[in-house]
This record gives sequence, structure tokens and C-alpha cells, in this order.
Amino acid sequence: MLGWILSVTFYGCSSSDSKQADVKTAPATAPAKPAVDARPIIACFGDSLTAGFGVEEKENYPHQLQDLLEERGYKYRVVNYGLSGDTTSGGVERVAQVLADKPKIVVLELGGNDGLRGLPVTTSTENFEKMIEQFQTAGVKVILAGITLPRNYGMDYIHEFDAMYKTLAEKYKVPFIPFLLEGAAMVPDMMQKDGIHATGKGNRVVALTVLRKVEPMLTR
Repeated sequence: MLGWILSVTFYGCSSSDSKQADVKTAPATAPAKPAVDARPIIACFGDSLTAGFGVEEKENYPHQLQDLLEERGYKYRVVNYGLSGDTTSGGVERVAQVLADKPKIVVLELGGNDGLRGLPVTTSTENFEKMIEQFQTAGVKVILAGITLPRNYGMDYIHEFDAMYKTLAEKYKVPFIPFLLEGAAMVPDMMQKDGIHATGKGNRVVALTVLRKVEPMLTR
């Protein structure tokens, strides 16, 4: 049968007086709204090094930074804005997306793909300036994370590229990580076979490096 039919027969009454009982159902309740996460946001904004290329989500550095913050009792939410293959020009286009979430802190890691493509350092510098100025105008604290290039790109170009980050950090008076992969680069079990991207273990080192710059900006 497609359903149960419930009826009640009252003794002493004729069959014609039998009445079918009303089946009452509880009124539907509106689904509970998900709780709003009001924790201040730390935005990790970068390319594949931030996105976590080649590792599981829980192994990328922003995710591990979140774990470290929670272990230390900080009530912040880390959001991963990493995009594999992104350049500084792409970063300029994505600043509005990051600002829409109203972060308190941005860890800005870009430029590696500019360098691997041999783009003019002056162009990358101009793009960084646009990003940093937009974040600072919006009241967002910026941490600048540098990266370097394989030695076969020529020492003159590499020197100019590396110096870009230090010059920007000094100009805008922002905390500076000279080399995001410090402590992980060149360590076999901390780097993937491409020699560019960290493993989960290497990303733990990166997260600790970032934490050292982020922590002085935090409140409990």
C-alpha cells in the first residue's frame, strides 16, 4: 500500500457515523542557519607555493599555519588565496577579491612565475607596488614573502630579482621574509622532485617561518 489509512470506529454508533481520525503532523521548522565565522582573517595570497601544488590540502602551508595558530590559542581564520601559475599582474587583478573578505593581514607571496618567465623586474616591482598600496590603503597589514630563482637564470637577473623584495619591504615598511622556502629548499624530503615546491613536511617549515612574522601582529 502507498500509505497507512488511520480510522477510529466509535462503539454504539452506526457505521455511517464512523469518522476518520485526523492525522496531524508537526509544523515544519526552518533549517538552522550556519554560524557566521567572525574570526579575523589572515589571507595567504600567492601562487602555487601558497596553493599547495602537489600536496594534499591539509599539507599546504596556509592549512598548517591555521593548525599552528589554533595550537597556540589564536582565534584567527587563515584563508588560502593561492593560485598555481599566477604572476604579479594576475595578483593585481585579484586584490579586490581578497579585500572583499576584509582580511586583517595579508601574506603576499608572488613573483616566482614572473622570474621563471624572465619578465622585467621593473614590471614585477610596479605590480607589487600596486598590490601593497591597495592593501595598505584598506588598512590591511602586509607581510612580503620573497622567493628566488634557479641559478641558471643568470646572476645579474637573479640579483636584481632578489633585491626587488628587500627594496619593496623597505619602501613600504612591511615585515619581510627574504626566502619563503628557507629551511626547506634543497632538503630532499622537504622538496618535491621538481625542486620548486615543498612537500607536506617542507610546508610545515614554511608555516613556521610565516608564523614568526605573523605572530607579533596577533592578539589573543
